[in-house]
Amino acid sequence: MASRPNMMAPICLVENINERLSVNQKALEILDQIFQPVVVVAIVGLYRTGKSYLMNRLAGQNHGFPLGSTVQSETKGIWMWCVPHPSKPDCTLVLLDTEGLGDVEKGDSKSDLWIFALAVLLSSMFVYNSLNTINHQALEQLHYVTELTELIRAKSSPKHLEVEDATEFVSFFPDFIWAVRDFTLELKLNGHPITADEYLENALKLIPGSNPKAKISNIPRECIRHYFPKRKCFVFDRPTQDTSLLANIENILESQLDPKFRQQSDNFCYYIFTHAKTKTLREGVTVTGNRLGTLVVTYVDAINSGAVPCLENAVTTLAQLENSAAVQKAADHYSEQMAQRVSFPTDTLQELLDLHTACEREAIAIFLEHSFKDDQREFQRKLTEIINNKKESLLLKNEEASEKYCQHVLDHLSMALVESISEGTFSVSGGHKNYSRAKEKIEQRYWEVPRKGVKAMEVFQEFLMSQMTIEKSILQADKALTQGEKAIAEERAKKEQVEKEQEWLRQKHKEQQQHIEAQNRSLEENIVQLRKKLEKDRDETLREQTRILEHKLKVQEELLNEGFRKKSDEMEAEINRLRNLIESTKKDKTPWIARAVDTLADEISTILTFPGKLVGKGLKALSSLFK
Repeated sequence: MASRPNMMAPICLVENINERLSVNQKALEILDQIFQPVVVVAIVGLYRTGKSYLMNRLAGQNHGFPLGSTVQSETKGIWMWCVPHPSKPDCTLVLLDTEGLGDVEKGDSKSDLWIFALAVLLSSMFVYNSLNTINHQALEQLHYVTELTELIRAKSSPKHLEVEDATEFVSFFPDFIWAVRDFTLELKLNGHPITADEYLENALKLIPGSNPKAKISNIPRECIRHYFPKRKCFVFDRPTQDTSLLANIENILESQLDPKFRQQSDNFCYYIFTHAKTKTLREGVTVTGNRLGTLVVTYVDAINSGAVPCLENAVTTLAQLENSAAVQKAADHYSEQMAQRVSFPTDTLQELLDLHTACEREAIAIFLEHSFKDDQREFQRKLTEIINNKKESLLLKNEEASEKYCQHVLDHLSMALVESISEGTFSVSGGHKNYSRAKEKIEQRYWEVPRKGVKAMEVFQEFLMSQMTIEKSILQADKALTQGEKAIAEERAKKEQVEKEQEWLRQKHKEQQQHIEAQNRSLEENIVQLRKKLEKDRDETLREQTRILEHKLKVQEELLNEGFRKKSDEMEAEINRLRNLIESTKKDKTPWIARAVDTLADEISTILTFPGKLVGKGLKALSSLFK
């Protein structure tokens, strides 16, 4: 199982062929082999603004993504380069370089919009690359961001209004970096030095006035402030003043680049390496390489069908695939561990059940770690059913191994007895006493043999039953005994047989109780681990909701400080809705988890049954202890 990429060069991930997006299968195969979490950095910007150079720097290479005049206009879409993350060994860095926006050769502004939207949906850090300054014209060129509400949906339910949908963007949108290339201005405001971040925030301040021009100009500013809570700005000098070198920048030496540009590029890369987060979905679901591939396909399929890519639908699709894989992974772990730990036959039933409990506990943990959005507990129920069937198969195998071994032991120990009977050795005066001694010796030696397993008593009982007719014949033929002594001996043999049968029944009853206790432990383990996961998910949801609220409050405060009281007041309803949602999440903690536990208990109670349906009530009663 590969977990680290070995890509020597980028590959096209999403192509735009005849105004239709297509996912490259070879790129998907690469993603499918990456099981590490991914940090996804996407860059977008106008055509020929130096985007690819920065991405090559992030990859630690001079060559890779096509630069400048080497870009072929017929190649469109998104290019991908997966490289080991330089500072996070447990992550893979996925670089997404998009074809330049506004390329006149393409003549398809709609494809630009979809490329922009896909870059937002797929990345954990989104870099917008532009030239010269952040001014009115630069913001106008970023009109793509104003159309995201028409291109992306957070919820699939029609009851969610567009404004509520846009509010959800904050929960899954990437961090935002504005990279300003060939920057020639001084970073000053009102005569005072400012940082690049302050330069960006000042440029994003709304323009006062209610005239149409001001309103139009403010739309991209508002969208960036509303959708991207975490923003950063980098400004870059020209790479070199020698224009002849610019056309061939990937082949020139580092020493030929302007020192300030080199330092700025290093700062840019260092920031991304240290600050770009692992890509996550709603409720803290971590995106791995193979999950990213599923998201790409889901989004592109939606776009090609004429639908709007919906995060909730994509997560649901991903959950179905991932949860099925999680069930298989957990079930395989159970089988592998039981195969390693169990030596058939086990000495007792309890020994096997204890091993089952330990391996099942590990399997449930693996499933819950790799699964998400299993709201109806469909997949956890499926895992329980699979493990229960595997356990029953192991129990049967254990019995068969025990029976075979015990029979082998008895055949060996009774060989001399069988031969003596066949030769008529006991058909003499005093023969019954000799026969009894021989049989007692076999019994003594039989029980001295270790690890005969769960069928030891039953197999020996069958042996004794097989000897009853023979023993009776030997007893009746023994002339050394009176009729009275024969009657006493026969009665004693019957009594011993009854006692042994009762002992066997007691063992069966004990084993039955052990089965019930094992089923109870299985339900208990499922419930305990599910409760822990649900509480973790709920806490993550609460943190997510709180982050959105804090961001909205910050935006509201900024609007108020900038003199836009009306816009600030208009956010109040949205903020109140978020507050109510948070309160609802807090209050619903116990009922919500109790309902999920009840659902699981009901479902598992129908699966975890022992012959005779003896455990149903016990399982249901046990589930109530964990509410």
